[in-house]
Amino acid sequence: MASTLDGRTAAADGSSRWITGEVARQRVHELRAESDAVLVGAGTVRADDPSLTVRDAEGPSPRRIVLGTAPTHAKVHPCTEWSGDLPPLLDSLGSDNVLQLLVEGGARVAADFHRNGLVNRYVFHLAPAIIGGDDAPGVFTGAAAPTIADMWRGTVISVQQLGSDVEVVVEPIQKTSDERQGPR
Repeated sequence: MASTLDGRTAAADGSSRWITGEVARQRVHELRAESDAVLVGAGTVRADDPSLTVRDAEGPSPRRIVLGTAPTHAKVHPCTEWSGDLPPLLDSLGSDNVLQLLVEGGARVAADFHRNGLVNRYVFHLAPAIIGGDDAPGVFTGAAAPTIADMWRGTVISVQQLGSDVEVVVEPIQKTSDERQGPR
């Protein structure tokens, strides 16, 4: 996910092209080349018309997956379109030897994968920019954690500077069985 320092992925008017710089965008192409498939929501396809191919790195372009229906003339074609729950999609992709899925976009898609515990590594690209306000979309959509005690936490695996941007890689903290059961 690419965002400003204040966690915004687009301006209030929906414009979002090039939040991060060239080096971070190249890193995304490297991540695509390392992945078996890349996934976005149909809203991202309608708003940005991404091709989701590898252009600025060495390696093959991944299989393209769209949650929902992509417009007929969208650049993402040919792609696999999926409507339905995420776990069956992951099972289906796994049986097709898709072992690494890069989830690139949309705040709703990111939130759905996050809230369902389906992410094993988060890669955030932070631009040294601030949009401000609460009318610009954030990285995740939907309800926030109701209390600090309910806030999701992870472990920082790596941090690197990419031009003027920063990449932060985070993995979920594995909870013990006592923590999953909650307070007694």
